[in-house]
Amino acid sequence: MTLPDSTPSAFDLTLLGPPLVAGLLILATHVPLGRKVLARGIIFLDLAIAQFAVLGVITAHALGWAAEGWPTQLAAATAALLGAGLLAGCERTWPENQEALIGSAFVVAACLGVLLLAGDPHGGEHLTELLTGQILWVTPSQIAQIAALYAVLGAFWWLRGSRLGALGFYLVFALAITASVQLVGVYLVFASLILPALAVKPLSARRGVLTGWGVGAAGYAAGLAASAQYDWPAGPAVVVALAGVSLITGWVLRVAANRRGR
Repeated sequence: MTLPDSTPSAFDLTLLGPPLVAGLLILATHVPLGRKVLARGIIFLDLAIAQFAVLGVITAHALGWAAEGWPTQLAAATAALLGAGLLAGCERTWPENQEALIGSAFVVAACLGVLLLAGDPHGGEHLTELLTGQILWVTPSQIAQIAALYAVLGAFWWLRGSRLGALGFYLVFALAITASVQLVGVYLVFASLILPALAVKPLSARRGVLTGWGVGAAGYAAGLAASAQYDWPAGPAVVVALAGVSLITGWVLRVAANRRGR
């Protein structure tokens, strides 16, 4: 008797449904945030804030706290908020050097994390998980938690709008990044923020956000399907898929714009 093939199908919704839903939730906040980041010219802000959140998680790990426990979540959020406050202060004091300061903050936070993990025999594995994420194994409870947080942040963003100011923007950004980086990893957070927003940068606000969501959804779906089909790491597969879909979308929009301009 021939046993059924146990390899997951690229279109198995029991496997891919939860991570796809998680990806769509992340895109709901990260596409508009990414457009703001591009408009403000602080492209590497997300990497720096994500690295601060990772530093908080690594600190909790070094102290022996459970990865899923609330002290670890609090440590990640605190580190991200402190980093956001620091960078907001830098923007007020040295606006002309903000991008360089953001890059420097990222490097210092990353190196502090490496030093904290230096004596841990599983430190390299833990750091890799934080960078590439484990989106394929996201749980319904994690999805519910991130949905609740994003609903609060979205309502606050909608109510305050342009009145948020620099500090308010940085703090909302930090909380959104803290949640997503523990779910999908640093690389996918950056890709979700920047790649769809960059592809639709020439479009108007409303059309740009809607098209960016479509670009991101297509990238997540294609990357997760490829991950399941070929047994690739899910996070890197989605990043590459997002890059491909964003590149094609940007090219199509540019061609369409050139034709209209003739």
